[in-house]
Amino acid sequence: MRVAASALGLLFILTTFALAQEQPEVNCQEAVAQMDLNICADREYQAADADLNKIYKQAMTAVQQTDKELGDIDAAYIGAIAALKKAQRAWIGYRDGQCELAGFEARGGSMEPMLVSGCLAELTRKRTAELKELLEAQGN
Repeated sequence: MRVAASALGLLFILTTFALAQEQPEVNCQEAVAQMDLNICADREYQAADADLNKIYKQAMTAVQQTDKELGDIDAAYIGAIAALKKAQRAWIGYRDGQCELAGFEARGGSMEPMLVSGCLAELTRKRTAELKELLEAQGN
């Protein structure tokens, strides 16, 4: 049983590593083969992650300004920067665990990377929307 679990884990790692390497040209609008679908799901996640990183940097700039304004008023102020970092770290842990769980629907199969990447993309887009709401609430 442990050997099978180790073999499946190794297969997942190798598949993920293969996807991380330079990916062949795939038309994601016409993808049918599972490997192509996996590549397209990973691209979707990478795009969502790039958008999240951009918005996170904007949010960090906004909360730095909040800290500056509130810090001048209240010396006991904990800090919006620390709160945002704490929230983001917790969210990353949740996202990774939730998406690992999503992959169990096809555990060890060729579809597992697509399920994990699809989950990562979906949750990342949702987190980006949350951070955009934070920016809007801050007047940015």
